[in-house]
Amino acid sequence: MAGFDPYSTLGVGRDATPEEIKKAYRNLARKYHPDHNPNDSSAEEKFKEVKKAYDILSDPSRRQQYDNFGFTGDEQPGAGGFGGFGDSGFGFNFGDIFETMFGEGFGRSTSQTRSRRGADVSVNVSLTFEEAIFGCEKEVAARIMAGCEECKGTGAKNGTERRQCTQCQGRGNIQMVQNTILGRIVQSRPCPKCNGNGTEILQPCPNCRGQGRVEATTRKKINIPAGVDTGTRLRVSGAGHAGPSGGPAGDLYILITVGKHEFFERKGQNIHLKVPIGLAQAAMGVELEVPTIDGTRRLRVPAGTASGTVFRFHGKGVPYLNRGGRGDQINTVEIEVPKRLTPEQKDALRKYAKAAGETVENIDNSLATRLKRVFGGR
Repeated sequence: MAGFDPYSTLGVGRDATPEEIKKAYRNLARKYHPDHNPNDSSAEEKFKEVKKAYDILSDPSRRQQYDNFGFTGDEQPGAGGFGGFGDSGFGFNFGDIFETMFGEGFGRSTSQTRSRRGADVSVNVSLTFEEAIFGCEKEVAARIMAGCEECKGTGAKNGTERRQCTQCQGRGNIQMVQNTILGRIVQSRPCPKCNGNGTEILQPCPNCRGQGRVEATTRKKINIPAGVDTGTRLRVSGAGHAGPSGGPAGDLYILITVGKHEFFERKGQNIHLKVPIGLAQAAMGVELEVPTIDGTRRLRVPAGTASGTVFRFHGKGVPYLNRGGRGDQINTVEIEVPKRLTPEQKDALRKYAKAAGETVENIDNSLATRLKRVFGGR
């Protein structure tokens, strides 16, 4: 099946656990089952694809071979035109061509098949607003394929060793001859007996059943640096899935999500705060205790301040990630206009309006009239 990807078919990531794979398979199998979709040939084909994907990913050895080489060894030579063994989409790659011209092992190093790196793992971590700004320590847990401690990742029973594969003689790959419209092509593919490792196990480890890896939950304390934000990705080297056959482990990625604050808003390295004040405070001026992420600070609002005026606290914002300095806190004044007034408040405002020469009665109060009154008819 040319271009077939079991992970995409089941809608799971390459680091999906067996439980996640089984759950995805059950949901899709139920959705596309022929009994639920009578006389629907497309649903039937989709059901077959889902079953094929699950058969691959539920079998550790077949999944490992797909992860390493992009196919499982079940494909028939010549299927889909040029086969499907290579990485180029044409059934062969440059490594195969070099091997054909210059001999086994020229185009593909057998060491590449024997020491495969493990897959990466991602973990989501939620932080409060303050934790993201000041940094913190978090313990994270992740399900991984860890190296088997009993066999030290070899897959062989303790006290025994792996031996050279009798089919590929330790090369890790075998050659296949294919006749195509381009002529006779010799292709190199992973040995199906040893899955490209070059060695085979006589007595599998009972703990990992010869896989060299077992499912485990890893817990690590992670130092979150000050200044992270939603979308920040932190890497912990070597904390991902162990590589097959004792290969190096992948990495663990920490994906950060930051919660909202009650009244602060972050924009880049600056923290924004809306400061509500009353009409009288704006007109006559006022000094206020304003909150910052470090505590309170006094803010002097001069008389006659208009709504939308900005006051800046330098160095009271978010620390720059992995370097010195901080952003600012931006305080924006918002004048609150009361929606309901008591009789006493209305009387006081009428007196103010009269003293200021303002008209508040329902008479000719058009904009043109008011502009003439303000600017003296100029």
